[in-house]
Amino acid sequence: VLLALGLLLSLRRWSAALVLLTGAVGGVEISQALKYAFLRERPDLVYRAVEASNPSYPSGHAMLSAVVFLTLGTLAARFSTRRRVKVMAIGSAVLVSLLVGASRIYLGVHWTSDVLAGWSMGAAWAMTCWLAAWAWERRVGRRLDGSPERGEPIS
Repeated sequence: VLLALGLLLSLRRWSAALVLLTGAVGGVEISQALKYAFLRERPDLVYRAVEASNPSYPSGHAMLSAVVFLTLGTLAARFSTRRRVKVMAIGSAVLVSLLVGASRIYLGVHWTSDVLAGWSMGAAWAMTCWLAAWAWERRVGRRLDGSPERGEPIS
């Protein structure tokens, strides 16, 4: 996240950096709040390859991977006009997010429902951030990638 933020800031893509930062920080806060609201115990039926001490539901790793990777994939797709690049960017983001969630089940630190909830909530939060950015773009007439809207004269 820090590397992507640094890149976006160096390219002066302020609003895209803000969406990424809001998504990541908001995702952490939402995940932690939900964990302590539900207080679900972690699986104890299997050997855990890693130890985790906080509550299980929802999976923070699955949620944050959905938020961050889907946001980065969408950002990368917006910087290209080629359909193939867009599909690769978003497809890669989805694949990495799925692998992160699957690893949490494999390691025995989450129930499948924890991971499914994390993905769902992460995708919903990412979409909320993107809808807010889209509404802002329409209001000010500039896209997140810094280019003017269609039909707007280039200054």
